[in-house]
Amino acid sequence: MIDEDTRYEAVRSRDARFDGEFFFAVETTGIYCRPSCPAVTPRRKNVRYYATAAAAQGSGFRACRRCRPDAVPGSADWNVRADVVGRAMRMIGDGVVDREGVAGLAVRLGYSARQVQRQLTTEVGAGPVALARAQRAHTARVLLQTTGLPITEIAFAAGFASVRQFNDTIRAVYARTPTELRAEAPATRATATAAGIPLRLAHRGPYQAGPLFHTLAREALDGVEEMTGTPGSRTYRRTLRLPYGTGVVSVDEHTRSTPASRAAHHGGWLDARIHLTDLRDLTTAVGRLRRLFDLDSDPYAIDERLGADPRLAPLVAAR
Repeated sequence: MIDEDTRYEAVRSRDARFDGEFFFAVETTGIYCRPSCPAVTPRRKNVRYYATAAAAQGSGFRACRRCRPDAVPGSADWNVRADVVGRAMRMIGDGVVDREGVAGLAVRLGYSARQVQRQLTTEVGAGPVALARAQRAHTARVLLQTTGLPITEIAFAAGFASVRQFNDTIRAVYARTPTELRAEAPATRATATAAGIPLRLAHRGPYQAGPLFHTLAREALDGVEEMTGTPGSRTYRRTLRLPYGTGVVSVDEHTRSTPASRAAHHGGWLDARIHLTDLRDLTTAVGRLRRLFDLDSDPYAIDERLGADPRLAPLVAAR
């Protein structure tokens, strides 16, 4: 557990190593951010901390327009924890609540819906409905800003039960209407689902894409996966079997980042494009891609642990 002094120091120093591990909100502005947000550091007495974006949203805070806290890599804890909270977080990320509701999630976990609600609220500050709602809002923003799909189609593709619910959620989370949110994005957008949905798959810290792409190329399954291009500029493609249909995804090896993030070693993203037969599968597809490429891992913690071994330390330092 990260103590409050460490959290505030991370915010003060804009330490991107903690992006996704926690979020902070500023009571005087009503905004929540990622730790590396470039905005002026708030006074300590005005700062509140949350384990998830959903918890911050549930307390009435809106997402920062500068740092987009909803787009950060997730906590590495959810990939390794085998307890009910870790399993629940992975299932929510896979869209189980959107498809089966809280009751379906509880059945999969082997607990009552009340127990799941209580444990998630205690641990991460938000229940399954709020966590799924935050995820739907992020999916909707991606579709609004990267495709030319009608807003009504985006509402249902993101998992909302109605257009009204969609509009209310977008206003609450981003303090803008869907139309205003779309207008803020660059004019270049995919005009049809056939063009695929362009995505930025964010990662934390330096990312060793080369070795991973070597492994994917070596172990590619014929008819399911393929690797094209030359090392350093390869593209990985694979088919996906998803709850509502199928998909084809392509991911570029070359990692990208902004000049500021490169200077501070704050990480970046992999460019991807997803073609889906049913847009409702977007959230699930992205979650599975993030696990395949291990994008929520914590490279700093990995380096520290492996670097403590005298035989591995020189290899870790060299990479």
